[in-house]
Amino acid sequence: MLTINSLVKRRGSQQILSGISFEARPGRVTGFLGPNGAGKSSTLRILLGLDRATSGSALIQGKPYAELHHPLATVGAALDGSGAHPMRTGRAHLRWIARAAGLPRSRVEEVLELTGLSDAAGKRVRNYSLGMGKRLGMAAALLGDPDILILDEPVNGLDPEGIRWIRTFLRKRAESGHTVLLSSHLMGELAETVDDVVIIKQGTIVAAGTLQEVIGRHSSLEEAFFALTMEKAGDGV
Repeated sequence: MLTINSLVKRRGSQQILSGISFEARPGRVTGFLGPNGAGKSSTLRILLGLDRATSGSALIQGKPYAELHHPLATVGAALDGSGAHPMRTGRAHLRWIARAAGLPRSRVEEVLELTGLSDAAGKRVRNYSLGMGKRLGMAAALLGDPDILILDEPVNGLDPEGIRWIRTFLRKRAESGHTVLLSSHLMGELAETVDDVVIIKQGTIVAAGTLQEVIGRHSSLEEAFFALTMEKAGDGV
């Protein structure tokens, strides 16, 4: 379970998050959707202990990230691309993470195969395409076989085959009881993937519920998203 409760973030005079609350539950894929600059990345950074909230809480299995005893086995995250040094190979990058976490080298080969990167593992990361970088970030997130997966813009830069792969993979992950949280501004690619939807605009949640509840009177997630984000923040909850 991921629990965001009355989360507020201010940076100087700028209000980034205005007391947002939502949950991502086991066995479900939750889409955290909003325009660029809506507050999605700030929320995820606070959740993963990379930034501090002004007030409120962001908890992973009831604890702040810093208090998790085995973080890589609890939550895997892919934010801002692969995070790898451009001169390292994909395999070396994953081996470095695995060694730091006390994971066996064999797990590196498993996640390379799982993410379709085995053939590219010996290439330097600087030569990776955007889609390959996304896959490498996913491989790193999966190293500890975590209960929870958090992905920021997971399909951005992927070709149609890659989008189909990640859609199938995430559905299977949720169906096996894992918690999956996806942050994105791309509606069409996620409509067939998510169970629950949280829509944020200007640091405020404007809609939350199951996919069908959020779509409501609209014909698609894209139409609902457009209608809700065109309203004043707070009017569409």
